Amino acid sequence: MNIDEDIKEIVGSEKNVLTMKLIHYFITEKNYNPIVIQGVDNEVWLENMDEDYEIVRIVSNNILNEEQLGFDIFKTNRIVKKIKKKTLTLKLKTLSIFLDLHEDIEESPKDNTMIKIDDEKDFGKNDVILKEFPDLPKKLKTEKGKDGLELFTKITNDINKHNVEDSSKMEEVFKPKTPFVTYILISICILLYVVPLLMNNGEYFLNTFSIFRPYVLKGEYYRLLTGTFLHANIIHLAFNCYALYVIGKELESYIGSFKYLIVYLFSAITGSLMSLIFLGDNSISVGASGAIFGLMGSLIYFGCHYRVYLEEVLKKQIIPLVILNLIIGFLSTGIDNYAHIGGLIGGFLITMGLGIKYKETTFEKANGFVLSAIYVIFLIYMAFV
Repeated sequence: MNIDEDIKEIVGSEKNVLTMKLIHYFITEKNYNPIVIQGVDNEVWLENMDEDYEIVRIVSNNILNEEQLGFDIFKTNRIVKKIKKKTLTLKLKTLSIFLDLHEDIEESPKDNTMIKIDDEKDFGKNDVILKEFPDLPKKLKTEKGKDGLELFTKITNDINKHNVEDSSKMEEVFKPKTPFVTYILISICILLYVVPLLMNNGEYFLNTFSIFRPYVLKGEYYRLLTGTFLHANIIHLAFNCYALYVIGKELESYIGSFKYLIVYLFSAITGSLMSLIFLGDNSISVGASGAIFGLMGSLIYFGCHYRVYLEEVLKKQIIPLVILNLIIGFLSTGIDNYAHIGGLIGGFLITMGLGIKYKETTFEKANGFVLSAIYVIFLIYMAFV
């Protein structure tokens, strides 16, 4: 049998043709990505974490009775739990589209939302489809009139074109760029340590620019930012500069220099404000660690949107590093862990507001800015009122 005959056999079934149309729609129109599930036959799994239904299953198995359906639901729940664990997701809304469910079995939400499709026209009558994917029935109709081979060729070409465009976008996002802002921030931290040291004026700089609660409350608000560029000793400076270099150069490359600078400065200020709430009147706070934790919060937010590429980095490096440093901060003296927490939250929220390239939505960005504003207002109220 030659290739053309193989293709004709694949597209000869009405169910297979509908499956191809659905795959074509969800990949090219809704930016879903296929998930490889081992040991699963006659069903296609697709994911898009930015949609209301993060998981869509297209099931072409012939399910004859409630027992088979119950096993399918059990199996699906187990797979979804594994995906949750793998993607660090607490909730995954799943839509199962059944193309060969016996006529005696009624569609039922049960543990996952289920859609029973006997004919292509059923999509135009289904409430879930009309609410979540209202253009799907129309898109399916546009494919009518094409024979199986022509349809297969069009769908294959469209999906390949979509994949090429998607690969080009990912290459643009993850292509290494020179982290100019990171280098400048590190240079400022070094200069503000070395110059006062050479001038034998280190104590004056700490007294004038560090985060000192009584003076900040009197109106010296600039200390909330200037204090984040000062360091207590060479070890403190070296540790923070190294952390800033390792984390900063990656994040700046991912989100761009302008957004990166905003994240850094916003995290520095929110870290200082959180520190101010818990800092004693006789204590000073200095260092870039609050801002650095903000960069880690930003990287976590970015990684959640690009799980396919950064999943292992998140699970094995970034999140364990954040947790470990917070634990060390609580168990040790002389570490301003409140600045770390304040910066971490601030970096996450402001990155939501700024948006992630090719993943952002207007609604999500608006939420991010609103939450960032509420967060800052809350910190200011707690620190000053």
